[in-house]
Amino acid sequence: MNAQENRTAAAQGTAKPPFDFARWWDRVGILVVLVVLVVLMALFAPNFNRVDNLLNIARAISINAILAAGLTFVILTGGIDLSVGSTVAVSGVVAVLLAMAGVPAPLAIVAGVAVGAACGFVNGALTAYLALAPFIVTLGTMTFLRGLAYTMTEGQPIVSSDLSFRVIGSGYLWGIPVPVYFMAAVYLVGWFLLERTTYGRHVYAVGGNPQAARLAGVKVSRIMTSVYVVAGACAGLAGVIFAARVISAQPTAGTGYELDAIAAVVLGGTALAGGRGRLIGTLIGSVILGVLSTGLILLNVPFFTQLLIKGAVVIFAVAIDSLKTRPNLFRSRGA
Repeated sequence: MNAQENRTAAAQGTAKPPFDFARWWDRVGILVVLVVLVVLMALFAPNFNRVDNLLNIARAISINAILAAGLTFVILTGGIDLSVGSTVAVSGVVAVLLAMAGVPAPLAIVAGVAVGAACGFVNGALTAYLALAPFIVTLGTMTFLRGLAYTMTEGQPIVSSDLSFRVIGSGYLWGIPVPVYFMAAVYLVGWFLLERTTYGRHVYAVGGNPQAARLAGVKVSRIMTSVYVVAGACAGLAGVIFAARVISAQPTAGTGYELDAIAAVVLGGTALAGGRGRLIGTLIGSVILGVLSTGLILLNVPFFTQLLIKGAVVIFAVAIDSLKTRPNLFRSRGA
């Protein structure tokens, strides 16, 4: 089709639409990556496709997936939270210490989640009401909370072999690891909030254009604060599950988890600039990272090489996000 024919077809509304990389990646690309990765691991990683190994992968994925679900809310508004890894540590420490002090298991779990939500509230309030940069705020709270975890444990793990809530970390229900049920519940609730409520529409609106959202009557500061609370609560739940899994309070728990969670969110199609993304994409991104990590271990890849590969995945995720904001890059041009 020459230039004249193309203009004629466009005028008649029959021109072939240009290739939209962002739309393709969000709908198909991320699934293609997951399928290819699973096939490769099934072919080359020993025992990868065994049922017990797949269940272990699901258990391992659950913690990062829960963290990533909370971070999706934050990133949708154009923010970032680097403190979720440290929140995992503090929440786990609080839950274990309370359980060891005789507090009933349900209350200890709720307390751990509440601590996480409180940490998120501090981040959100400083960011939304004092207009501080979220990167700097959460970088500061990341360091503060890590120091708090070390202070509460005096720098040593606190092991409790009879931890009252250990079932939520290592137990099974109908043959499925209990953490997977928590992960499913978090994603169902998160999906409902983002896709079926006014609150979700406001989150997208704030991420797309906060000034326009404010003029439309959206309480921008409240929305921005709330998403950090959601992220903190998710980090708190992840911290309690991690503590239950290792039956101890670990001051080093969650170290580096924030990078994996952010990578999962961006891999899943959520724009770092905010306003665009879906929670199901975040779940797929978490599965990709979990499959990759487990596969590398089964392949006996050295730990330092695993770090190189994970770092490359983070760069790849950010590159994909950048490419999606340049729609003309992949569009064919007429003669």
